[in-house]
Amino acid sequence: MLKQRGHHKIEMGSERAFGFVFAAFFLLWGGYSLFSGGGYHWWSLGIAIAFAALALFYPVALRPLNRAWFLFGLLLGQVVAPLVITLVYVLAVAPTGILMRRLGKDPLHLKHPPSTSATFWHDRSGADRKMGSMKNQF
Repeated sequence: MLKQRGHHKIEMGSERAFGFVFAAFFLLWGGYSLFSGGGYHWWSLGIAIAFAALALFYPVALRPLNRAWFLFGLLLGQVVAPLVITLVYVLAVAPTGILMRRLGKDPLHLKHPPSTSATFWHDRSGADRKMGSMKNQF
């Protein structure tokens, strides 16, 4: 199944892969509880075996679960991505801009030029005007 999101086509994974991933998850869940001192969760082993068996012998039975998991992932991506981007902006970009303004920094030269200047044009120094100054930029 393909979902169109913007200009990207998102393809749902196969039922067999879905079954093996969930079998591994439940197997690890039970193993973690064993190593953390809580004993092994036998129900977790049973679910892992069921997922592995269905993935091997009858993967079509996992299609509704795979589709639900896929749609849940799309929904989660629509919610989490804007939250993360907002957090990065609020916690990193905005404070950096505020701090730079407080310190009087203007790396983009956005301040209005002195009244003697009629233009925003910046003259380049003699060292920057060499013909080779734009070579090997990266």
